[in-house]
Order: sequence, then C-alpha cells, then structure tokens
Amino acid sequence: MILNAIQSGEGPPVILMHGLFGQARNFGAIQRALAPRFRVVALDMRNHGDSPHGADMRYPTQAADVRETLLSLGIQRAAVVGHSMGGKAAMALALQWPDLVGRVLVSDIAPVIYQHGNTAFTKAMQAIELSPALTRRDADAALARTVTDETLRPFLLQNLRFGPNPGWKIGLSEIAAAIPDLEGWIDLPGRYDGPSLFVTGAQSHYVLQEHRATIRGLFPAARFVAVKNAGHWVHADNPAGFLSVLEAFLDAWH
Repeated sequence: MILNAIQSGEGPPVILMHGLFGQARNFGAIQRALAPRFRVVALDMRNHGDSPHGADMRYPTQAADVRETLLSLGIQRAAVVGHSMGGKAAMALALQWPDLVGRVLVSDIAPVIYQHGNTAFTKAMQAIELSPALTRRDADAALARTVTDETLRPFLLQNLRFGPNPGWKIGLSEIAAAIPDLEGWIDLPGRYDGPSLFVTGAQSHYVLQEHRATIRGLFPAARFVAVKNAGHWVHADNPAGFLSVLEAFLDAWH
C-alpha cells in the first residue's frame, strides 16, 4: 500500500510515523523544525489521514506499507521515527528490512503486548450519531461519557468530518476490528544492530524497566532517554524537549 506522504525540506531523509488515531499533520512543528537540514517525510499510516484503508493492521503489514512508500519516493535508506503505533511499525520495519533503516527512534512504546482500552474508545466513536446537524460540542459531549481525558477527545475528533456530509475520515471499522493486533506485537526473527533510541515521557508508564531486556534482545545498540514534563504523547507534551533529543540523535547520523 502506498501511503499518503507530506514532504518538506532537502537532505538525508527522515520518516515520521504517528500513533493510533493520529495523522501525519500531528508532526507539523517537528517537520518544520527539521526541514532546513533534512528531507522530512511524514506519513499517514493505513486507515489514517488521507491514506487508503485496509483490514490488516498487523505491524509487519504496516512496515511493508512504509517500505513500499519509501521505495516509491526513491528513498533507499532513512532515519525512522515512530510514536506509539508508529513506533511499533518502525521497529517492525527495522527488524524486517534493516538496510532501509539508517537509525530508528521509537517514542514511548515497547515491542510487547499492551492492554490500552482502545476498544472502548472505538465503540464510543462509533456510537456518535452522525447527522448534518452534529456539532463538535455535541460530538465531544457524546465521547465524554467514555473518554474522560479532555485532551484526548479533541485528538480523536480531528478524524471526524462535520457538515452536510458527516463521517469518519479514518477507517474506523477497520481500526476497531484490529485493536487486538494494534495493542499486540508479533515476534519477528532477527535483530536490528543500528543506532536505536527509545524515548519515553518521564510521566508515562508505557515502557517499563522490565521491557528493556526485550528491547535490547532485538535492538542491541538501544539507548534510553526520558523527556521531562511529558506523558505518552511526548512530542506534544514537551515539543522542545522531544525535538532536542531528536535533533541530537539525527546530528550523529547527518
């Protein structure tokens, strides 16, 4: 599958891959900051943004999407940056096609199985009654019964189209059916020996100390950095802190 790509800048390629319910444009500030020195390609993952929809959301499949897209853009080797779901796809890409990955930064996720409760989110999103009269306030109120996090609801609703032809821009039914795969992880053979940085939010509990042995078994060169004043959405919670870590990681490759 060829994914929708937003490109800017020239230089060594850097690939940005968002998390579940996100889109390429969520990395806008990061992309603008890197564009003076790098060719920055932000991707809409399958069933997200303006990319095509497909039922299979397993991480080897998502990684194959990214590989196909990069090769279609003439990119033979790139630094790969992925957050959450995108981080798992980035790991799958590095493990399956290590020659394509010059270095990899994984933001706040580990190659393990999680139970995040995303099924409840998808059910709440599917339960919103779509009509031309639907307002963002109405949709927010409907989600609030299940999604209590006031910062998460606008993030989810960025995917809803309002107006005379309302609907979800994302492949919501495909995502809902694939939650076990998205919260899971398929063990892949091999390992990635290149530079690997696992960035966490200091206030997040997604990547635990006991995950490090599993990570190092797949990524022997892995280093770990915690960004202060950030939870799971590291690049949104502390953009300056995340960008500082990312730029230092890319400078060593550039």
